[in-house]
Amino acid sequence: MAVNTVASTESDSAAAAGAADTGVSLGPAVALSCRECGERTPLGPSFACVACFGPLEIAYELPKGDAEALRRQIEAGPDNIWRYAPLLPVPADVAAKPNLNPGFTKLVRADNLAKELGVTGELHVKDDSGNPTHSFKDRVVAIAVEAARAFGFTTLSCSSTGNLAGAVGAAAARAGLRSCVFIPHDLEQGKVVMAAVYGGDLVGIEGTYDDVNRFCSELIGDPAGEGWGFVNVNLRPYYAEGSKTLAYEICEQLGWRLPDQIVVPIASGSQLTKIDKGLRELVELGLVEDRPYKIFGAQAEGCSPVSQAFKGGHDVVRPVRPDTIAKSLAIGNPADGPYVLDIARRTGGAVEDVTDEQVVDAIKLLARTEGVFAETAGGVTVGVTRKLIENGLLDPALTTVVLNTGDGLKTLDAVAPTTGPSAVIRPSLDAFRAAGLA
Repeated sequence: MAVNTVASTESDSAAAAGAADTGVSLGPAVALSCRECGERTPLGPSFACVACFGPLEIAYELPKGDAEALRRQIEAGPDNIWRYAPLLPVPADVAAKPNLNPGFTKLVRADNLAKELGVTGELHVKDDSGNPTHSFKDRVVAIAVEAARAFGFTTLSCSSTGNLAGAVGAAAARAGLRSCVFIPHDLEQGKVVMAAVYGGDLVGIEGTYDDVNRFCSELIGDPAGEGWGFVNVNLRPYYAEGSKTLAYEICEQLGWRLPDQIVVPIASGSQLTKIDKGLRELVELGLVEDRPYKIFGAQAEGCSPVSQAFKGGHDVVRPVRPDTIAKSLAIGNPADGPYVLDIARRTGGAVEDVTDEQVVDAIKLLARTEGVFAETAGGVTVGVTRKLIENGLLDPALTTVVLNTGDGLKTLDAVAPTTGPSAVIRPSLDAFRAAGLA
């Protein structure tokens, strides 16, 4: 697979000239490049290679030379993802525009959780529930909004398992754009309300996320979709780059060093692949020391096509019909699944899955030990981390980062049946003592 990071060839210069010819200025982004065949095309709202139909991603001309000066520039930047603007496909003045300014969320040193899991090295939880709409999706949407502006789109849209719908609705409202988002009809009520409250159109589709995604692909090719920017379809190459900022922040918050191990939830698989890309960019730019790291993927058993492929030794990810409480990860035909397999194998990591019961237990464990209430995707990563340690695949003596990508208040139904008051008593000291609470 092509790695499009630091560029200095004549083709890059030509691509930069092509970007200028289109009137599009997205910082260091110079072209779209096919991940499979390397074919380059000018920046635009495209997501598939015309030569081989492979996925497109951003090719850059990143800053070269003085790594220490770049590090100082980043550290002097705003406390959000725009501190990394020199490394992202956004205009130089992005921080001055109306947006939600996501990112630079907490990296929680999880010593209590480490004791429970038998971890002797550093254990951290990257808690992205602190973003504006309480999930990591704010990062990717923020980048997509800048591409939508550059290409003149007036409506922001997406297919979503819930978190993305809310992120698009909020970002569009802030940017002064119309939004119309599409979700499976049976999502958690909390996510439905959060997606609808921003005043855009919210459309439930009868079927799974994969059915929703297919419908959106049809709409893009229809006159009814003219002027629409679908963040995870025709704006996907730009949108996906937002996940790199998780890698950037983790390394900066660790004192500009790579984690030894990182556990990432898998839905489409894009987040994991871009975290790997971000880590490699930091190495190439000289911002972190080059040393081995392992990336582990986490899925729920009820939607685990990538995990099953990894454990079966396969290169092809066979689609499944999701059946899990982890609805934000319920993508049965993950577009980046094969690339996840490549990265897990290349780095010496693995892809594992856990049952819904283990997801709930892990949510409670993280809340009880670290005061972090994770949504079901966070329960998946913590549960998988525990399973990886038990199976001897994750080294408990190394520095490990586990991702929590959303807020547990969005998925209350997952834990509500087994969570409630310790006791219900009369308002008296005798009743308090009788309940064994003294």
